[in-house]
Amino acid sequence: MNRTLYDLIGLLAAVLFILALKGLSSPKSARRGNLLGALGAFIATVTVFFYADPEYSLPLENLEWILGAIAVGTLIGAPAARKVQMTQMPQMVALFNGVGGGAAALVAIVEYIKLGESAKFAVVLAAVFTVVIGCISFSGSIVTFLKLQEIMTTRPVIFPAGRFVIAATLLSIFIVSGWVINSSGTSPLLILAGLSLLFGILFVLPVGGADVPIIISLLNAFTGLTVAASGYVLNSTLLIVAGTLVGASGTILTRLMAEAMGRSLFGTLFGAFTAKAQASSETGEERPVKSGSPEDVAILLNYARRVVIVPGFGLAVAQAQHTVREMADLLSAKGIEVAYGIHPVAGRMPGHMNVLLAEANVPYEQLVEMDEINPTFPQTDVALVIGANDVVNPAAKTSPGAPIYGMPILDVQQAGNIIFLKRSMRPGFAGIENELLYDPKTTLLFGDAKASLTKVVSALKTL
Repeated sequence: MNRTLYDLIGLLAAVLFILALKGLSSPKSARRGNLLGALGAFIATVTVFFYADPEYSLPLENLEWILGAIAVGTLIGAPAARKVQMTQMPQMVALFNGVGGGAAALVAIVEYIKLGESAKFAVVLAAVFTVVIGCISFSGSIVTFLKLQEIMTTRPVIFPAGRFVIAATLLSIFIVSGWVINSSGTSPLLILAGLSLLFGILFVLPVGGADVPIIISLLNAFTGLTVAASGYVLNSTLLIVAGTLVGASGTILTRLMAEAMGRSLFGTLFGAFTAKAQASSETGEERPVKSGSPEDVAILLNYARRVVIVPGFGLAVAQAQHTVREMADLLSAKGIEVAYGIHPVAGRMPGHMNVLLAEANVPYEQLVEMDEINPTFPQTDVALVIGANDVVNPAAKTSPGAPIYGMPILDVQQAGNIIFLKRSMRPGFAGIENELLYDPKTTLLFGDAKASLTKVVSALKTL
């Protein structure tokens, strides 16, 4: 295959990547967009085997190792993607994203060692950038995985002089980067990789659980930039295009997510170092709450004119998306208006609730974003909150010391009645109490969301 044909096929793959991003911008076209992206990646991967760059004579060298790596990756990735539960989807995204950044960093290290003193200054600079950002993305993504999986605490992890340690590590990265650029040895580059891995850990540790979706998006942008830089190192236009697309889209999404949380990106990353301690609301006494039965909830829903369902991570944990769809269909059949209030950071990753409800074939027109649904809550008879806590917590508006203070929330407190489906009185992912649970117009339905909703559906059918 000559270079011209190779570049044209690469252009086709790049166009497919662009169409994939366009498709992913809407739930209606997300599935098609995902397939277009996969097709583009397949074409780009297969094409490489029919073209060998005269300068590098790749990939014909070590072909058996390349095919073996693809086979191992397929054997690990395909079952993992098929068997992963919706509750674990954010963790899988974090891991896959981290692996991408780490792989790009390893490729840059190998290419740097191979080129040695013959490497051009621009290539060395791109290799250094790839190693730094790729390693940060890898180790940072591992920490987000540990937080999401609750293997480590979801609260911000801070330590004495933490901000100074982070600053010193970042300064060391710049100094060692200059060392690498002005030398041709392997040791400086490995030291740089180690410092970057450390910085990735320190970078994510101060982030609280409620802000993890923003960090996932930011690290995704980092990985895209890493891939683009590695494309320059490898003289691959396709990698440059694909990486730039991911980096740009990830950056835009990060900015939108930060705005949805009502804070700056800097405050999200390092706000834990300057945050004031929140006064505890614990008094040692149990506060009364109003709980109800599935039959009580069914009666309240049956006589409503408008119901807004607010899904959260608890819905994903219980795998109750199909049951809530059945309940919504029953209510619609009774002439009751039903809508889903979608908060942009509900769940554990951007778009988590959209993906979850799409799996249950919930009509797209019923999914209403926060800015559109909030003005309708005063006209809503029942707000049904299923496994969400932080995204409806009034502390975001009333408690300056709270970790979610300033975050726009779904104004369910303005609805005529509020129903909370919860397993227990345990706080949400941000670790703070929700005063809405003690509101006189709030009814709590304790138990597994799927089991509770199944009973509500059965009761509705008898009314």
